[in-house]
Amino acid sequence: MIEQKEITLPRFNRGYHLITSLIENNLPALPEKGLLHILVKHTSAGITLNENADPSVRTDFDSFVNKMIPENDPVYIHTYEGSDDMPAHLKSSVIGAEITIPITNHRLNLGTWQGIYFCEFRNYGGARKVVLTVYS
Repeated sequence: MIEQKEITLPRFNRGYHLITSLIENNLPALPEKGLLHILVKHTSAGITLNENADPSVRTDFDSFVNKMIPENDPVYIHTYEGSDDMPAHLKSSVIGAEITIPITNHRLNLGTWQGIYFCEFRNYGGARKVVLTVYS
């Protein structure tokens, strides 16, 4: 059986935001075993799993990815939507726009220190749509 729901995330500032509880609160009753697939429906935002306890990890993610993919690089041609736009597209492709998490005993089977990060790469990204698909 497949259940699917589209949710709209609140507007987040640029950066990496822990949204595990927000996702869990929007899920249907989970099966004993299955998979949760999460898709961010935007080309300038992403989603990933990582450290859920120390917020400095999210700051370091931001610093590192911004160093790896800087704004205002002269190689960019796609610049008419602002200096953060093309880097946001690249960051979205590098980090990714989807993840899949196993479901075990009616719960997301995440590691002890794993959380779901929503990655906002634009200065003014606005509300973002996410599709949650549960496979059982």
